[in-house]
Amino acid sequence: MTVQTSSLPVSWSLAELQALHDAPLMELVFRAASVHRQHHDPNEVQVSSLVSIKTGGCPEDCGYCPQAARYHTDIEENAMLSVEQVRTAAERAKGLGSSRLCMGAAWRNVRDDAEFEQVLELVRTVNGLDMEVCATLGMLTPNQAERLAAAGLYAYNHNLDSSEEYYKEVISTRTYADRLETIGNARKAGLTVCSGGIIGMGESTDDRLKMLLTLASLTPVPESVPINALVAVEGTPLEEQRPINIFEMVRMIAVTRIILPTTTVRLSAGRTGMTPEGQALCFLAGAGSIFAGDKLLTTPNPEAFADMELFDALGLRPTTAYAKGERPVPGVDPGPPTEKQRIKWSRPGHKIERNEAKRK
Repeated sequence: MTVQTSSLPVSWSLAELQALHDAPLMELVFRAASVHRQHHDPNEVQVSSLVSIKTGGCPEDCGYCPQAARYHTDIEENAMLSVEQVRTAAERAKGLGSSRLCMGAAWRNVRDDAEFEQVLELVRTVNGLDMEVCATLGMLTPNQAERLAAAGLYAYNHNLDSSEEYYKEVISTRTYADRLETIGNARKAGLTVCSGGIIGMGESTDDRLKMLLTLASLTPVPESVPINALVAVEGTPLEEQRPINIFEMVRMIAVTRIILPTTTVRLSAGRTGMTPEGQALCFLAGAGSIFAGDKLLTTPNPEAFADMELFDALGLRPTTAYAKGERPVPGVDPGPPTEKQRIKWSRPGHKIERNEAKRK
């Protein structure tokens, strides 16, 4: 698959990013908008849709996630969606202007079982609809990444969430190294990479910038970087976190745009709390994608019709599928590992007090 991407990262220091982030907002946005125009059509924004193909029951302890089985939220565990259910959702999304469908499963990691075989069939189905197919399924082995690529997967999403230091304050059931290894496995299989983070979890500005430095150090850099604002859900350890303000989001998008000029910056979770004017400022600062539909996995999201009204008001148009890379042609499935292999992903073993409190 040929993808338009920058193969060599540009070196930035933390001090340089701090100065960039703290620049007067109008100057920062102007610089980001100028970079955006050099590498992207400023009047195009990709519309993506996210479908939860397996909801709830996740064994992880991510402090922000209502799908974690250990927390007391109103999310009910549901069985895997059928091929027909996903096809219907994809066709509806495409009819509303989406060119990418991302399928998410509440798993710690992919297992070589019947459910994974069904995921492969879902990928083949959506690929056949001429939509970019993205998946976020948890940690991924090299063999599993190769099988997804052979099925026609376009992108794999695996967010870093925050800096390596602050990650330990949010999640105790996996390591930062696991995240990076999965991203590497996806990349080696020829998949494009979608990886970003969440702001508003109580992290410092430096934590946000360190996450961007990690992403910018990858070779090649991710084709997509979603920037999410925490949606604090009742029953999760982070339910008391205050919402970030729009200018924090704009600064984060602008810095991401400047240090990753060819990457698509995705304005993701948290748009429900943004005004149309706030979203317009995000687009000006370099956001080139939104998620459409009434839900983003399990949290509220602006409805598709409202998004189209905003596009009309701003003179924006949805990006077509594969505008920045060729459509994957399904190939020969290498099949599961020939020998039964136990997947040994890390378990750090430390405890996070607020996570344990919510569990009890």
